[in-house]
Order: sequence, then structure tokens, then C-alpha cells
Amino acid sequence: MACHRDALHDRYPDVVPLPPGFPELAALDLLRSVVELGSLSRAAHAHGITQPSASSRIRTLERQLDITLLERSPTGSLPTPDGQLFAGWANTVLDAATTMHTNVEALQARHVGLLRIAASYTIAEYLLPPWLDHFLSDRPNDSVTLEVTNSRAVLDRLESGTVDLGFIESPTVPAHMHQQVVGSDHLVVVVSPRHPWATSHSIALATLASTPLVLRERGSGTRDALHEELVRNGYNAPVSALDLGSLSAVRIAVINGSSPTVISRLAVKDDLAARSLVEVAVDGFAVQRRLLAVWAKQHDPSQLADELLKHLKRSDT
Repeated sequence: MACHRDALHDRYPDVVPLPPGFPELAALDLLRSVVELGSLSRAAHAHGITQPSASSRIRTLERQLDITLLERSPTGSLPTPDGQLFAGWANTVLDAATTMHTNVEALQARHVGLLRIAASYTIAEYLLPPWLDHFLSDRPNDSVTLEVTNSRAVLDRLESGTVDLGFIESPTVPAHMHQQVVGSDHLVVVVSPRHPWATSHSIALATLASTPLVLRERGSGTRDALHEELVRNGYNAPVSALDLGSLSAVRIAVINGSSPTVISRLAVKDDLAARSLVEVAVDGFAVQRRLLAVWAKQHDPSQLADELLKHLKRSDT
């Protein structure tokens, strides 16, 4: 057998197949769990197998490697120094396998009519539902998954390849991203009807800049746009009274609280009509922002993503 392998190597010197008895990924994954959880029984439970079965798999792995990976005792099983070292190498292999699995899912999505979208809260809550409803109305075999998060996280998802298309309202887009304008939005200052500003004709921009506000979390396109506008006018970053993770939470906090906010007009249109919130004019403050579809330059958009982009472009004209 060794002579046969040597002959094959001489014929194909650039081909290096895996050696016989290379550990299975499932065994490496189980070992990682033992190291992380500190117990063979807990690792077995996490993997949905019995402890004897887990023990048998680890012993098989030890025989394959001719290395003792675990120190077994009546109180449990802990990795030996060699086991700790090997587990670190195994992590590299398992992380690569996870990345490969994610990329395979992305390839499969291109062929089964699945479009994976991540969108910022403003667009996801107020614009995407009718857009997608109309787009999918004549595509019964296609489907969409939607992750709702902030603009910065949308860009992270695109870079990692876990989504095909993103929608953001961030004022800046990295150079390695393609973009297409899909709409526009205005930021407005709103307060509860009980707030002193509610009866003001207008306030100065300096007053807004120095007042603690209810804000979206860092990474939000709304917060980034406000920050950019204040800095552009010579002020510091906005002062936060409370950071919240969704538009709905911000709205409710302002309606029931004492602090103002700067928010998308789309998000408070109904509240303004019902007078549960009051818009406050701010001298020198007029932020109109572009709403963008974005996708990574290193990943061509899937066919379904490309069709949605064309659909939105036609709808805008």
C-alpha cells in the first residue's frame, strides 16, 4: 500500500490527499464540547447522545491519533495537556468547516429561490413589507428571510456572506459595497405633548445638541445620521438619556417619558397625526437621508436579489 501511495505521489506531486484515519468532524466537535463544558457527560447531553457513546467516540479518536486526549476520573473527564493542544487545532478545522457550510447554504439559496435579506429597523418595519408583498405576489415558489437589525450589523452580515442583500439608512457606505437608492426619509425631532418644547415655535440647534435624548443603540443609521449632522455644525456627539434597540421602544419611551428624540418621520407618522407625539422645529436642522439597498462587491447578487433590485428601480420611476 505504501509503495502504491509513493507511486501516486511521484505521478501527482502537487496532490496531497488526507492521510488514512483522518479524524471525523463529529469527533472533533465532540472533543471541543468536552473541553468547553468541562465534562464528558455534559458534552454528550449537548450532542444528544449517551455518555457511553460519547466515551466510545473519544476513545476511537484517541486510538486513531495514538494520543491520550482526556484524563478520566470518578469525578469527570478533563483534557490532558495534549488534549488541550489538539482541541485548539481542532477548533481551526471546525471553524473552517462552519464557514464552508455557510457558504454552501449561500450557493444553495441561489438555486432554490431563497433570498436572504438583512434590513435596518426603519426600512424593515415601514417599507419592506409592501415591497416584498408586491415582489413575491407572482413568485409562488420563491421565499425571503428577513433579519431586522441596525445598519452597521447589516453591513457585517453582508461582509460575512450570511445574507444576499441589505437595506440601510446609514449616511456612509464602505467602498467595498455596491449601493442603490431605494427611497428617502427625513429625521424629525419629536416630544411628548407634555414636554416644554411641545409649545415652542422652534428651538436652537445648540439646544438640541446639549439636551439628553432617547436614542437608538450605537450602530443605528438614525443615530449615525444625527451624529454626523451635529458634528457638521460644530457640535459634539448627541447626548444620550437612554439607548434603546428598536424604533418602537424609542417611540414608547418618548410618549411616556420626558426626553425628546430624533427619529424617522416614517416611524412617527401615525403618532403625529394622533397628537400622541409633537414635532418640534429646530433652526438649521433638516436631515434628509437616502435609503439604500447594499450588497458586497465580492459577492455577485443572486438572481432573486438582482430581480428585487430591478423591481424596486422600476417602482421608483
